[in-house]
Amino acid sequence: MQRSAVRPSPIFLALLAVTVGGACLTLIDDVTAWHAGIFILVAGGWAVSLCLHEFGHAVVAYRGGDREIYFKGYLNLDIRRYTDPVLSLVLPLVFLAIGGIPLPGGAVWINRYALRSRAVTCRVSLAGPFANLVVGILLTIAVTAFLPPVSNAGPLTSGQAVACGLSFLAMLQFAAFVLNILPVPGLDGWGAIEPYLSREAQEFGAKARMWAPLILFALLFAVPGVNELFWRPITALFEAVGGDSWGAAWGRVLFMFWK
Repeated sequence: MQRSAVRPSPIFLALLAVTVGGACLTLIDDVTAWHAGIFILVAGGWAVSLCLHEFGHAVVAYRGGDREIYFKGYLNLDIRRYTDPVLSLVLPLVFLAIGGIPLPGGAVWINRYALRSRAVTCRVSLAGPFANLVVGILLTIAVTAFLPPVSNAGPLTSGQAVACGLSFLAMLQFAAFVLNILPVPGLDGWGAIEPYLSREAQEFGAKARMWAPLILFALLFAVPGVNELFWRPITALFEAVGGDSWGAAWGRVLFMFWK
């Protein structure tokens, strides 16, 4: 890989700065500041993780043979390269705001014919969700190592409020990982197994790619049992790496300040 191939764009660095700014705002000992700070922290952090998710796809594809990735600007972590303003930014934030469900938003267009093997194609699909998993683990470790624990006794402190916001953001990363590895057409899990499927199954996946995720999201929103089943492994995974579900729940409440 060229040394200059990966160079974070000013837009990505600005998103990082906004996210850190939200965390700093949350340190103010005021509930209104907590709501505003956690909203900025989570929304900005989610945009940053979207860039990292798509960058994961792109960098593995680049190493796997698709050199067009470089010229498309996918290696610069510029959110404008991965997104459509409505489908990739507005709708995911709306879904996040009304239901706390991390709707996949970005996309990188990969020349799969340029990839060296089916195994590379599989790795390209899995790279994005695993980027979310790594981010979730790192956030969880940061909360555990550097911030005060959250308890259900007594009022929150400003430090605990930051821990709640970061815990909620970490939980969303685990949710994005679990959601994206589902073997549903249109999601990364399907992309990982698709090279090994029969031609008939691949043709079915191509036809279902547009509507299958919509049906899945409708079930998650409309059927309580499905929603509960979806969040159960996410919570277990989050807690297995040391995550605080109570803090994440508080973070969700503070994020949704309008409820």
